[in-house]
Amino acid sequence: MAVLNNIRKRGLFLIIIIALALFSFVLADLFRNSDALMNKSQNVVATINGKDITRENFMQKVEAAQRQMGGNGTTTQAMNRVWNQELRQAVLQTQFEELGLSIETDEMKDLLRTSLANNPNFQNAAGLFDEAKMNEYIANLKATSDVAYQQWVDYENSIATNSLQQDYFNMVKAGMMGTVAEGELEYKLQNDKVDIKFVQVPYSSIPDSTVTVSKSEIKAYVQDHKNEFEVEETRDVRYVMFEEKASLEDENAIKKDLTDLLKDKVEYNDVTDSNDTIVGFGHVTNNKSYINRHSDIKFQDRFQFKSEISKTIADSVYNLNVGDVYGPYKDAGYFKLTKVIETKNLPDSAQARHILIPFVGASSAGPEVTQTETQAKTTADSLLNELKNDLSKFETFVTEFSSDQGSVEKGGRYEYFSYNTMVPAFRDFVFENDKGELGVVKSPFGFHIIEVEGHKNEQKVLKLGTIAREIEPSEKTIDNVFMDVSKFEIALEDGDFETLAKEKEYAVRPVNGVKILDESIPGLSSQRPIVRWAFEEGTKVGDYKRFTVPGGYAVVQVVGKHAAGLMDAEEASVKVLPILRKQKKAAQIRERITATTLQDLASAESTSVRSSMAINMKNPTISGAGQEPLVVGQAFAMEEGETSNLIDGEKGVYMIEVTKKSPAAGMDNYQGFSYQVEQQKVNSVNSKLYNALKDQAEIEDNRANTVQ
Repeated sequence: MAVLNNIRKRGLFLIIIIALALFSFVLADLFRNSDALMNKSQNVVATINGKDITRENFMQKVEAAQRQMGGNGTTTQAMNRVWNQELRQAVLQTQFEELGLSIETDEMKDLLRTSLANNPNFQNAAGLFDEAKMNEYIANLKATSDVAYQQWVDYENSIATNSLQQDYFNMVKAGMMGTVAEGELEYKLQNDKVDIKFVQVPYSSIPDSTVTVSKSEIKAYVQDHKNEFEVEETRDVRYVMFEEKASLEDENAIKKDLTDLLKDKVEYNDVTDSNDTIVGFGHVTNNKSYINRHSDIKFQDRFQFKSEISKTIADSVYNLNVGDVYGPYKDAGYFKLTKVIETKNLPDSAQARHILIPFVGASSAGPEVTQTETQAKTTADSLLNELKNDLSKFETFVTEFSSDQGSVEKGGRYEYFSYNTMVPAFRDFVFENDKGELGVVKSPFGFHIIEVEGHKNEQKVLKLGTIAREIEPSEKTIDNVFMDVSKFEIALEDGDFETLAKEKEYAVRPVNGVKILDESIPGLSSQRPIVRWAFEEGTKVGDYKRFTVPGGYAVVQVVGKHAAGLMDAEEASVKVLPILRKQKKAAQIRERITATTLQDLASAESTSVRSSMAINMKNPTISGAGQEPLVVGQAFAMEEGETSNLIDGEKGVYMIEVTKKSPAAGMDNYQGFSYQVEQQKVNSVNSKLYNALKDQAEIEDNRANTVQ
């Protein structure tokens, strides 16, 4: 009984203990299954106005964007492109739903008809859009390829979204109007005029060095203007770059290898049991084979004008004899030997006309091409024979037989073009034959029946053969760089980054303000791994890490972590310091001025009274002083003959006197100016509407956590 009484007395205590135990049990289970807590954040790239963008869907679109960009864009650039598209669509979709805007089936058909009208895959025999063909195409995609069908669905969605956006923007524009009152105001802003006399005491009259602005003043300014100084979370890092570049020893070795190629040498031949003489580059006859065997850049079988030859060697090579070799010399990251193989005189431009007879398998040959290569050659030879007998048929044959649509409308003619414009076979025939010459040549596009029509500016050209060896580090140099990096890392365990780098004469490169979604580190190009590491939860100020980067290694250290919020005084000083300095200068100028007239002020400040005529409010510019909206606004608020108090302007402190006010003559109708106002509003819709909607949207951006 005593035990029961004790339990009753402590009932509340026991209830609390039991509740805490149950709560801890639930928490423990949740932490054991942490994915339940994190699943949404891990798989949702962003939530915009309550709607999630899933990681899977986002990354599929990023992959598609990368395919479109090819080798011209990075993964981060593709992600940014997709993000901007998804953000715009989500923000505007909210508006579409609120207004009940949608694309219905019939409208979608019309949009597809317009978009695909010129696509031959969906045209009938009359060249008109055939909806049945489109439906058949879609059904085939759906039955054969999920990926291709999804691409079609995305295409339809894109067309629908673009149409909705256009409708929405047009609706907003339709609500833009300029009232008669606004038209009258616009007219007056443009045409009311005022003439003034003024004295300017420029801020530059007080040296910056004499004006002190404290950190506390900068902080106070930032607090008073928070919207202007909100910043994202950032990191400050510094790094030392260890470049894998060729040493002087490496360069000398490359030069020696090239120099040895100039010499004839004797080598023992195991097969013939005799000595063979290996001729040097200058005596070689099969230049193409020799160059391709010994060079990092393949032989180019073409003539070059002097203007095309590298300036490094142009003057030296141009006057060499055939067979002479210049080098070794350094050019564009290579050591090179250049040999003059042939010289001749050629025009720098030529004109010709041609008829292109394609064959099955030729480049750009369409499905309508049925002739084999042999048949195409027979056709070309037959046409050539007819043209030799009657050249007047040329344009007729162009229209009837040529597949080169770029020249058909011009009778097959290409007016004066430079030497390297055309494919080699075409080029050589036109530039190396006389005017009037007719012939057939084969190119990757088919057989060309060519007539040479003219040449211009004949001059000496060279056919050069160049053996190039890339200047790159040897294995020994690469090993030495790796050793240097490793030693530096080991020393950092007990030493200071800056001190150790200075001892070794390594350049330390600071990079401040790195953002969580940045892709590049200045000096290191695209380096997302470095950015991700710098923002990892476990990375602390002072931590360092080695990264493999293009051309070597970088040892990177985090030196600062800045949370999102207001910019600190040091960062804000770049913007705030000139503003506060100007305010203090204005105060100093005001304190020293006692004059109440323009002439007295000019005398006291050793300056002059100046004039500015026909000032208007639309463009508040004072001649000789520049844009001064506050000063101009004050002038329009004054009466003729009135002198102002001191006015703090953009470039100095002013005193002004209004000498003449010229109100614009009234108009019976301000409709023209009302229309100007309306057009200004309509134009602002394109540039400002989306940004205004985006600023008001609820955006939860998780890209930094979900996308690597």
